[in-house]
Amino acid sequence: MTTSKKKSVLGDDIMNGGLNALFGQQGIEVATTPKTGDMIDDVAVDQILANPYQPRHTFDESALRDLASSIQENGILQPIIVRQAPKDAKKYEILAGERRWRATQLLGNKTIPAVIREYDDETMMQAAVLENLQREDLSPIEEALAYKQMMEVLHLTQEQVAKRLGKARSAIANTVRLLTLPDDVQGLIQGGQLSMGQGRTLLGLHNKRKIGEVAQKVMQDNLTVRQLEKLVNDLNEDQAPKATQPQATSDFIVQTQAALTDKFGTKVAVRRNKKGAGKIEINYLSDEELQRIFTVLGLNFKQD
Repeated sequence: MTTSKKKSVLGDDIMNGGLNALFGQQGIEVATTPKTGDMIDDVAVDQILANPYQPRHTFDESALRDLASSIQENGILQPIIVRQAPKDAKKYEILAGERRWRATQLLGNKTIPAVIREYDDETMMQAAVLENLQREDLSPIEEALAYKQMMEVLHLTQEQVAKRLGKARSAIANTVRLLTLPDDVQGLIQGGQLSMGQGRTLLGLHNKRKIGEVAQKVMQDNLTVRQLEKLVNDLNEDQAPKATQPQATSDFIVQTQAALTDKFGTKVAVRRNKKGAGKIEINYLSDEELQRIFTVLGLNFKQD
C-alpha cells in the first residue's frame, strides 16, 4: 500500500550515459534513478519483491549493515525504482535499489520511498544485468548466469547479448564458458577463491576429470594464472598420445567452428577425419538453451 505521494525535485537522470544510452538504441527508456517530475510514493516494504531477474545471488551482509546504518542516520537519499508485479497487482518488483530495500528491512522500517514505473520483463532483465555490471557487483559466475538467462529467455545469440550490453562478443563467450566447469569449481569462483582468469585456464585441461583436482592445487599452492597456464600445458603434454594424427587444425575447421559458435551462441566443435568424414557437436546447458538452438535453426520441436 502506498501511504503518501510527493513530487520529486531531483535533477535529471544521472545514468543517461549508461543504461539509457544503451537502451535508447532500441527505443527503450530505462532510468534507474528518479527524474525530474517523477512521483515518489512511500511503499510498504512487505509489498515489494526482489527483481525476478536479479543476477546477483549473494549480498555482502557487512555492507548491508553499513548501508542500514547510513540510512538510519541520513534517511534514503535516492528512492528505489519499482514496477507493479505482473502476477499480483498489490505487489511491486524492484528494477533498481534492491540493496536499499534489504537494508531498510534490516532496520525494520515499514515503508520505503519508491518511483513506480511500467516496464516489461525484457527491460527488467536487461536493466538488472546492466545496473550490476556498471557497479561491478557481480561475481563472474553470476555474470555468466545472467548472460545465459538473457540468451535463453529472450532467444538471443551471444553476439546479440554483447550488442545490447555494449560488450565484446568474446567477453560474453569467455564468461559463459565458465558454466561448463564442474559445479564445485564454479562455487570456488563464486566465492572468490578462484579468479575468472584461473577458471578460464582450467577449461583448457584436456582431461576434464582433473579440473577439480587442479583447482585445489591452485588454492593450496597459491598459483598465479601464468603458473596455472604452465601447469595445464604440462598436464596436456603428458596426456597427449605419442604418435597420432597431426595436431594442427586446418584454417577451414577453425573458421567453421568460430562461425557456428557465433551463430548458435554456444560452443560448437567440428571434427573431421583424414577421409573427410566427421561430425558437428553443439553444446547446450539446459532444455531452454536447446529450444533456442532449434529456433536459430528454424525448427519448431517441442518437448513433451
